[in-house]
Amino acid sequence: TSKQDPALLDIGHKTNGPVRRRNEPQRKLTTTTTIMTSKRKEKRWFPLESNPDLLNKYVSKLGFDTSKYSFVDVFSTEDWAIDMIPQPAAAVLMLYPITDAQEAHRSREAAEVVPAQAPSVPPEIWHVKQRIGNACGTVGILHAIANSPRVVRDGAVTSGSWLDRYYARCPPSASPDAKADELENDSEIEERHDEATSSETNATERGDIDDGVDTHFAAFANVGGGLWELDGRKKAPIRHGDTDPDAFLRDACGVVRKFMERDPGEMRFTILALAPNQGGG
Repeated sequence: TSKQDPALLDIGHKTNGPVRRRNEPQRKLTTTTTIMTSKRKEKRWFPLESNPDLLNKYVSKLGFDTSKYSFVDVFSTEDWAIDMIPQPAAAVLMLYPITDAQEAHRSREAAEVVPAQAPSVPPEIWHVKQRIGNACGTVGILHAIANSPRVVRDGAVTSGSWLDRYYARCPPSASPDAKADELENDSEIEERHDEATSSETNATERGDIDDGVDTHFAAFANVGGGLWELDGRKKAPIRHGDTDPDAFLRDACGVVRKFMERDPGEMRFTILALAPNQGGG
């Protein structure tokens, strides 16, 4: 079990799917999201599956046109799996287990990496704090789309859609907390998220809203030539070195591999890429 962290609620586990081979992520898991403050009651949603069919239907309803780019499974961090994905990928979503090893690493990052990198965070990077229970799937999607290449984002986000309106209210310059305030007070996204978790596209039943879940979504994007990790549980984006469009997916999978190496006995990892559709449309 995970050690208790005052920033976390109801850490349990909920997994579905086959056992992965070495360096191969598991196919179907649900997400966690467990951030709250002690001064107010936390809003809580049902967790979202790591399921590309489900996520594509969900983002379509939010206003992302999936005719050119859509989410696909990346079955491993190894070359054979990366080479199966059309390139260049626009963003990556990783689902990983919250364990003692991951939490210890997060604490070290907060103390050492975040302060050191703070002056170099690009002003155009988009980061939102996660404060809604079990909303990390939605937060991960928002991070992935907002930080995807501008040509992808501007070409896929439909004018007047929920995504278009939310991003207009929450530009990169808005604080992570201000973006979180907007998300918490938006009934439309809450309804859309709930519809997605109850969709027949899910591979599993969504269970009880108070079920313990200890897996979590984070996103990766190439912003300004840097490989950035976007995680609503973390104080700021984390830079994992340089990258470029052609190398981005491979570089992101390299970071996922480091997460996996911190928990060599864990099977609860998935990777999704926001990738160009075969044939270009």
